[in-house]
Amino acid sequence: MQLDGRFVQGGVAVGRTAPDAAVFLDDTQVGLASAEGWFVIGFDRDAPAEQVLRVSGQGADAVRRLTVQPGDFDVQRINGLPQSQVSPTNPQLLARIRAEALRKQAGFASQAARADFREGFILPLSTYRLSGRFGGQRVLNGVPARPHYGVDMAAPRGTPILAPAGGLVAFAETGLHYEGGLVMLDHGQGLISAYLHMSRLDVATGQSVTQGQVIGAVGAEGRATGPHLCWRMKWRERNLNPMSLVGFRAA
Repeated sequence: MQLDGRFVQGGVAVGRTAPDAAVFLDDTQVGLASAEGWFVIGFDRDAPAEQVLRVSGQGADAVRRLTVQPGDFDVQRINGLPQSQVSPTNPQLLARIRAEALRKQAGFASQAARADFREGFILPLSTYRLSGRFGGQRVLNGVPARPHYGVDMAAPRGTPILAPAGGLVAFAETGLHYEGGLVMLDHGQGLISAYLHMSRLDVATGQSVTQGQVIGAVGAEGRATGPHLCWRMKWRERNLNPMSLVGFRAA
């Protein structure tokens, strides 16, 4: 078993083993390696300090004990948000939010049979200002909220957003309450990157995209105080730092 990547909370690692081998983290199967033996694993923002990786294939097992370093997370205070964007109470709005959550859940559950993750990522914006780091504890209008699971990249409205790696469009909608325009890309084995607050979508669900292809444009739709891209990543319900794969390429 070969394995390389960032062994830190929010990090991603790419490995290679026997073709179609079963991959387990702490005795829970998390997927299958590709026909060429490639697989990806991720460490949640709140991952424990130690995890056990096991791959099983061709009548043999390989086991590696992984040490996951703690993440460096800050506190992010955002004020001036409408109350409906912080703690909505309107029954019709709550029903809309629940319906949107179900559709987004289906997008995050995508598991395309591809391994684009091994090629590494480029940045989705050519120029930007980092306005929010991954994993920071959010305080919205003075009220503690869930951690921020994205990387905020401030840029002018209309700035083109590039696909950082090839993938399958698992979700593409506009007008969502929290996210505004939202696109999700499945880079293989359930590694999903998401692009929030978009002012324009240039792709549709089910479409295949290549690295560097324009998928839409920066906006300020949904819960946003100004134009920016919130770039997120998830793998098997784990919240990951998308920067983990920028510049990485599996050997």
